[in-house]
This record gives sequence, C-alpha cells and structure tokens, in this order.
Amino acid sequence: MTNAYREYKFLNLTNIADEIRKFWEDNGIFGKSLENTKNGTAYVFYEGPPSANGLPGIHHMMARTIKDTFCRFQTLKGKYVSRKAGWDTHGLPVELGVEKKLGITKEDIGKKISVDEYNRACREEVMKYKDRWDDLTRQMGYWVDLNDPYITFTNEYIETLWFLLKDLYNKGLLYKGYTIQPYSPAAGTGLSSHELNMPGCYRDVKDLTCVAMFKLKVENEKLKEVFKLQTSNFKLQTYAVAWTTTPWTLPSNTALAVGPGIEYNLVRTVNPTNGEPALIVIGKPLMASFFPSEEEKPAFDDWKVGDKKLPYEVLGTCKGKDLVGIYYEQLISWVKPDGDGFRVIPGDYVTTEDGTGIVHIAPTFGADDNRVAKQTNIPPLHLFDKDGKAQPMVDKTGKFFRIEDLDPQWVKTHVDVEEYAKYAGKFVKNAYDPTKTDKDISLDVEIVIMLKEQGKLFKSEKHTHNYPHCWRTDKPVLYYPLDSWFIKTTALKDRMIELNKTINWKPEATGSGRFGNWLENLVDWNLSRSRYWGTPLPIWRTEDGNEEICIGSVTELREEIEKSVKAGFMTENPYKSEDYTKFDLHRPYIDGVVLVSKSGKKMFREPDLIDVWFDSGAMPYAQIHYMGKPGQLNDKTFPADFIAEGVDQTRGWFFTLHAIATMCFDSVAYKNVISNGLVLDKNGNKMSKRLGNAVDPFGAITKYGADAVRWYMMTNSQPWDNLKFDEDGVDDVRRKFFGTLYNTYAFFALYANIDGFEYKEADIPFEQRPEIDRWILSELNSLILEVEKDYESYEPTKAGRAIGTFVDAHLSNWYVRLSRRRFWKSNGSDDKTSAYQTLYTCLDTIARLISPIAPFFSEQLYRDLNEVTHRDSAESVHLTTFPKVNADFIDKKLEERMEMAQLVASMVLSLRKKANIRVRQPLSRIMIPVLSDEMMQQLQKVEGLILSEVNVKKVEYLTGELNILVKKVRPNFASLKTRYAKLMGQLTKYFNTMSQDDIRSFEKNGGATISIDGQEVNLILEDALITTEDIPGWTVTTQDNMTVALDINITPDLFEEGLAREIINRVQNMRKESGLEVTDKIILSIERNTDIMKPVERFGEYICSETLASLEMADSLENAEPQELVDKITAKISIRKT
Repeated sequence: MTNAYREYKFLNLTNIADEIRKFWEDNGIFGKSLENTKNGTAYVFYEGPPSANGLPGIHHMMARTIKDTFCRFQTLKGKYVSRKAGWDTHGLPVELGVEKKLGITKEDIGKKISVDEYNRACREEVMKYKDRWDDLTRQMGYWVDLNDPYITFTNEYIETLWFLLKDLYNKGLLYKGYTIQPYSPAAGTGLSSHELNMPGCYRDVKDLTCVAMFKLKVENEKLKEVFKLQTSNFKLQTYAVAWTTTPWTLPSNTALAVGPGIEYNLVRTVNPTNGEPALIVIGKPLMASFFPSEEEKPAFDDWKVGDKKLPYEVLGTCKGKDLVGIYYEQLISWVKPDGDGFRVIPGDYVTTEDGTGIVHIAPTFGADDNRVAKQTNIPPLHLFDKDGKAQPMVDKTGKFFRIEDLDPQWVKTHVDVEEYAKYAGKFVKNAYDPTKTDKDISLDVEIVIMLKEQGKLFKSEKHTHNYPHCWRTDKPVLYYPLDSWFIKTTALKDRMIELNKTINWKPEATGSGRFGNWLENLVDWNLSRSRYWGTPLPIWRTEDGNEEICIGSVTELREEIEKSVKAGFMTENPYKSEDYTKFDLHRPYIDGVVLVSKSGKKMFREPDLIDVWFDSGAMPYAQIHYMGKPGQLNDKTFPADFIAEGVDQTRGWFFTLHAIATMCFDSVAYKNVISNGLVLDKNGNKMSKRLGNAVDPFGAITKYGADAVRWYMMTNSQPWDNLKFDEDGVDDVRRKFFGTLYNTYAFFALYANIDGFEYKEADIPFEQRPEIDRWILSELNSLILEVEKDYESYEPTKAGRAIGTFVDAHLSNWYVRLSRRRFWKSNGSDDKTSAYQTLYTCLDTIARLISPIAPFFSEQLYRDLNEVTHRDSAESVHLTTFPKVNADFIDKKLEERMEMAQLVASMVLSLRKKANIRVRQPLSRIMIPVLSDEMMQQLQKVEGLILSEVNVKKVEYLTGELNILVKKVRPNFASLKTRYAKLMGQLTKYFNTMSQDDIRSFEKNGGATISIDGQEVNLILEDALITTEDIPGWTVTTQDNMTVALDINITPDLFEEGLAREIINRVQNMRKESGLEVTDKIILSIERNTDIMKPVERFGEYICSETLASLEMADSLENAEPQELVDKITAKISIRKT
C-alpha cells in the first residue's frame, strides 16, 4: 500500500482548523473556487458591512456562519459566488467612539478641535479593529474577499451615493421640510424613523406624570350654555385638566386639544393642593381615574387637604366640539409667544385610553401637536437666539436655552427673566446631564413642585410607559423641530409593499409581519444628520432658498466649480484632478465649495450629512462604483440572490436596501433573506460586558473549534429563532456529532490500512451487495435529497439535523456496528470489498454534505480519504460538486423494514435494561404481534439482524388469532382536548369498552372513525395510549404501533453461553490494554475452575475465533488476578502474543 489513511490519536477540531486554514492559504483554495466557477450561473450575495471600530461578538459569528453556509453550498452546485467584504465607516458609532477617545463632545468640534482634525481622527478610528475582524473571518472559515473590500468613506463610494441622490432628486423624491423629528441630544443629530424602530430602542421607563390645571377664561353664562346647566349662579374658578408624561414641555404649551366627539363633564370639586373649591372640565370616561365612586365619595365638609378621595358633583356634560374656542391663561408664563394661542382646539388623535381626555399641546415638541396647531393657527412657543433664529425652548444638547444665548432685545420684551432664570440651562432629562444620575432630582420634579406651590397641580404620580431611545447612545430621544431633507418614501409605499411580497423571507413572518407592517405604516425618510463624519448632502442652495442644485458626480461638481471660478466666487478648483486619491469629498473640504446659480447668485452646500443607513443601503451599487453605465447592473451584480443579517437589521439595512432599490430601479434588492435571531446567554438573557455573560468568539473557537461552534449555531435552533448560547451544548456537538463521525472514520482507516484497501477495485454492483449495504446507500441517497432540498430552501437546521441523525443512528450505531465482523473476520472477499466501498462512499459523501456548515473537518475528512484513493481530481472538498442522487439506489421498503429492525432492537434492549439482564447474556425468544401480512414479511427479512443485535435466539410472530398479549387502552386527553374537548366523557366511555380485537384494529388502521351524538369523530393513533400487560416470565413494551415481548427466562444452556461471551469480553479488553494490534494472535490461558469449565469446553472454539487466540487451560495462574464474569463467578485469565 503506497499510501495509508491518516490515523489520529484523538479528535482536536482546533488543530484540524489550523492545519486546514494553512492549506487553504498556501494553495489559494478560495480563489480557485471562484476561478473554477467563473463560467457558472452567478449567485449574487451581498455582505452587510460591519463597523470595524468595535470588536466582533459571538452574534457576528452567527450571521457569518449563515452567510458562509449558503455561499459554499451554491459554489458546490457550480454557481459563481462573488463575496466582497465591506466596511461601514461613517456615522454615529465612529463619531461617538472618537469623541470618547478624545474626551470631547459634539459642541467642542470647531472650537477645541477643527473639523479637519476631527474627521482625520474618525478616519483612523474606523479601522481600529479591522485586524480582529479579519482574524475572526479567517478563524471561523468565512470565505469573503478581504483584499478588495468596499469601504464607505472612499470618494468612489460617496460618488455613487451622490448619483443615487440625484436620481431621487430628479424624480421629485428629495425635499426639504421643517417638521418635528426624533432627535438625539446625546448624539447631537436627528434620527430616521427606521433608526427609532430598531429592536430595543423602545423601552419601558418610569417617569413622573403631571395633571396640570389650566385656568379657563370663560363666563358663567358660557358654561351654562355649553354644559346645559340650570343656573349660572356660581363663583368658582374653572379649570381644564390635562395630563402629560413630560412636564418639562408644559412651559411650551400653547393650546389644549379635545376630542370633538368625546363627552366631557363639568365637575364641582376642590383643588387637591390647597383645598379651594373649583370647577374642572374632564373627559367623562376618565372620571374613575380621578374620583371615587358615588358610594365612596366624601362630603365636601368632611374633606381636608391630603385626603386621597376627592368630593365631587357632576354639574353637566357636553361634547368636545362645544369646548373648542374657549381661551385659558398661560400655565407657565416664562415666555410670551406671539399669535393667537392658549385656546381649546379639536384634535382627531385625542383618546380616552388614559389621561384626562384633554391633551396639552406643545407644537415644538410633538408631531401631532405641531399638525393640529397648524390646522388651527395656534402659534408655537419660540425663543430667538443671538442670530435671530427661532428656536424651541430646549436647545440641541437637551437643556433649556440659557438666557445669554438668546437675543437680548427679544428677551427684554418676551421673557420673565426672574422666573425663567431659575430653570434656564437645566437639562430636561437627567440622562443628558453629565453631572446627574437617575437618583438626582429631575427638571420634571422641579416643575411639578412649582405647579403645586402655585395651586396648578391636580395630580402627579409615577407612570411606566414606552419611550424611544437612541440606538447608539442608549439615551432618550426628544421630538424636536428640525430643518431636514427627506426622501419621499411614502410616494412609493405601495410599490415597496408589492415588491416585498416577492421576497422569500426566512422566517416568512418577519417579511409579512415586522417588515410588512413597517412598510404599511411608512413615513418619509429623514435623510439629514447634523454631524461631521459622513457622506455630505450634495445640494447647494442660494441663501434665499429659491435656487438649488443637486450634484450627482465628481465630474458635475468639477464643472460647476469651474463656473464658480469664472464668476469669481472661488479662486481655484480643488476637485480638478481625475485622480480620486488627490481630493476628499468629506467635510470640511466640500464645505468650502461655493457654486453659482443660474441667476448668478452664490450657492452654499446644505450643511447636513446623510443618514449612514443610506450608505449601507446603497452598497449594491457603490461597491461597484455604479454611475449609471449600461451593463453595470447585471445578473452578476444585482439584485442579490441572498443576504442575511440579524433581526435588528429588519428596519435598518434590510429596509434601506429595499427602499433604494424600489425608488431608483423599481426592483427588489434581494430575492432571499434570512433574518437571524438574537444570540442570548444560556439563560435567555441578553449578553453584555457589564453583566459578564458575553461569549468571546475567539475563545469559543480556540476551545471547541470553529466547526463545533458553527454546527451548534446551525442545528441547535432555527437561525431566525433566538439562540440561547450554551457552551455545554457546543461541547456536546464536538463530542457527539464530530466525535461520532471521527470514530467512524477512525474505524474505517484502521481496517483499511490493515487490508490495504485503496478503492482500486471495480465497484461491486449495487444489486450484488448485502442488504445492509444497500440499505445504508439507500438512506445515504435519501439524505442527499433531503439535505439538498433543505439547503435550497434556506433551512440549514433541517439539513444539519438530518445529517446528524444519519451519522449517529444509521451509519455509526447501526451500519458500522452490524458490519464490524465483515471488516476484520472475512478475507479478501466481495463481502469485505463491498463493506469498504460502502463505508468509504458514505464518509466521502458526508464530507461534501457537511462542508457548507463545517468547512474544516469536512476538508480534513475528504483529503484523508482522497489522498489515498485519488478518486476525485479536486484537491479540496470545496472544489468538488454537491453529491448527486442515484435514484436507483433508493429503496423505501428497505428503509422502512430497517427502521422497524432498529425500533425492535431498541425496544428489546430497553426491556433487557428494565429486567437488569446484560446484552452478552443470550435469551431464547421475543414475540411480536403483527398487524398485517406485509408487516410480518418486512420483519422476517430483517429478523437475522434483529436477533444478532439483541442476542436472542428466535422471533415468534403473533397474528390476531394467536395473540396471547393483553393490551389496555385509555384516551390521550392531551391529543383529544384540542379537537373534542366537549366529548371527553363519551370518548372515555368508548375507549373503556374497546375489546382486544378493537384495539388491534385501531392499531392496524392507525385510528378509527366513530359517531357520537350524530357527530363524526375521526380518531388517530396519537389519541390513544396503548399499553401491554406483562405475562409471567416475560416483559413487554409498546412504542408507536409496535409491541415486543421478551422471554427473560435463562436456561442453563443460555447461561453457559453468556459466560463464554463474558470471557470473550474480558479477553478483548486485555488485548486493548496490552496495546496489541487487532491482527495480533495470542495465547489465551484460563485457570480451571468448576464454574467455567463447562462453558469453556462447549464454546472454546468460539472463544478462540473471536479473540484470535490459541487456548490453554492451566491448573494455576498465580500472577493473574481473578476477574468477575457475572455475580459470584470469577475467572483467572492471562494472554501473551504469539
């Protein structure tokens, strides 16, 4: 034998991976896989770009395993799968990291540090951990082109973004608006709605709420008219009470909204803070939230300040529309707004689910507030800064404007400086204030205390509600008036919905549910970001805003600058070079470009950057520097056949890909998508460094091997379900799946090397192979069909589990175990050759089937086999093709009867365990009731295998007439209650009256159809719990529709044979402990004793043949220790090599 199959002392997946990785790199295997398939059909894959300024986590390994699995599978299918890496290099993750590193805030940029210096620091920061990401990519076996990645900060990439933005601009989909938008003071920028709706952004928070009392300016006669009162003879102050979860917005209140159709009560009661009698207006359906029932309400004379239950009397009721137009006094008069404010207006969104039914309106801090205010000409409460620009009361750092930052002249005429100064400069939330914690008094508390002191507080309490937080800073957002540029995504909402229905989502529920619902409720995309490091918005406008231009390329920019130079607005063209490395499209350089309008006016760039999610959503085009050239977008580049990322990208990357593709190309961006779930700790908690439960991917790979981690991730649960990552589970995969496969290969290599099997012989014809060979090859080809279907339908868990079942239950624990004697007992016969060829085929095929998920071990297995036989010309399993099914080898009847044999064997072994009888002890017989002639014929064909496996002498088949076993049946309520909950009594009676023939018929037919009270009831086998009574000397069990009875009587002959088998077992153990080769022959010496002499005499030849021994009986073996064979019977045994 010129070559030997490689043999190992033990399984070490980490060492295997290191060796294989070196083999790949030394031989350029990834590159060869691309070269070999370059003429194949393209399978387009997009890599979602990670940000390299943070370290990779175990969840990144999950997503990358999914991607790698299907890219490798499609390569095996002959597809050309280009895999370009990418880096997301703009946006908040980078900027916040730099600010933390430099010890600055956004406000320091341009003051303590120049924009140029800041952006230079960002450029350095973005690739901070690139080496670690590259290490993970290589260590986990993720094949992606790291040498030519797309990088979002390059000029070429930015130019494509400009090209797409101009396309949107030309289609009328890009516009500027002043609206209320989510804004992150901690990040210093506005946020888009999809950023706000990423997982974990909305959180339950407990805030101090406030029900404020707004003093109405209304005459008694008006109240009498509105509420249809009998009299107007009362001298009480009237208030409208309004509830808010954000008391800090009350100083900006300019209106109160009521529901036009909601009923409101006028209630006589008391002011809870000072006890003064008062009238309040409140929503009728919400009375119970503030007042006790009629039976529990106290009398006015009995009530005192501090009592929780308020006295009251309902004087009248009206509709909300009757209150519209009533004026009220400003609640907190720090700032006097201009315009016709402080009146009751209608609000179509007012509900009575909570609060008072009256909504406090602060137009500068709520989108709905702003909308209804504009509809009713309610002015917002604005402050004016030193530049004369109107601002909300809160600045962009999240605090009330300081007086020194306001226009001094305006302050004189509009601000109560004495009162406002007490609160000016205070942060509206403690989370924004670096000097405070959640335990410190908040501005909300201070305002509530102030209202209480002024007698304007009706109620205040803690309230838990859902509030949005910034996806990057984890701090609460504000709704803030912003001058922003928007993409009119709503204009193509219906088309996005239509195209989404053509995408194969895994799971489907994400596409139709989470993503589909998001599209149904789509709002326009807020594109603007008021930051420094990112893609500049390529729009220049005149100062009056009447003229503008959107630049779509560097060439266009260069041409427009030349016009500006000629007009005298610029002295030179900084973008005149055609070498993209000679200029920078980022700030501050692009900010220095002044263009000239058609009318000859200066045009300045809009200062915004664009949403970083546009960067990543445009990667299909920017990664190839798409600029509209015909043919650039083709079947090798667009759309993607497959993408995959975590569920948090559903409203992030998945959405922006889909939106841009729809708006610019009327196409989907991807055809198939896996949205994988979260990777949690083993207890189901979110991983975090703070909790100390985060799993280091590098540590897991080093300890268990990348293949074990990958296989665990793909088979433990469906990729789209949350994975509770348990290292014990990874170790189980290493030991049970890979350990079993390794041991199977080790068994093959051991005997193949002994016999010199190199697969040089012609294949033994399939029909001439033993039935067990034909069975395992049938199962193997059925497995190929199943796994190929699962990979094709993006079901890696099903594929992996099917392979695992085959390796464990079929190949190792049945085929190899039942075929062992064929490998080491028989000579160079066709039977032995068939066994070798069959097992080799199974191992070679398994290597290919597992290669998409377990790329390292599969490579080692393939090479260990192929380097001896050279049956395949490919040097790597990843350069082979996916196994082809031989349909002629699939025999479902054979698979069925072998499954029956496995089931019967398993049942008999469990009965032996129950009776505490060792498998080496032969027993006389088993009985099997058969339900049909076909069942008996199937069992008879595998009878020999069953008897050999369970060490029983014969099988007796019991037909209906000869069946001596007594069965019992009772209803399975767990199965029945979902369908026939109301018929349980009648069904119990039916099962209790079943005869033995009825039970046999029920089993044979897989159920029964009966009628109860005229209703047809279809019963299935799972609806019944069938057991079999033991009979003397037997033990019985039932599983599925199979019943087996085992005769546990041990005759003297059986006992002696059992002792012989025990001796064989001890000798084999001694051979192994002595380090003998399996082919070594031995001298076996046994000391005579009365307990074992008869078994040795009867079965001596059998003992010798099984142990490759020559037997010597000795009167005394002084150096041998007695070995217990069975209870109270021992033997002294020694062996030596001949």
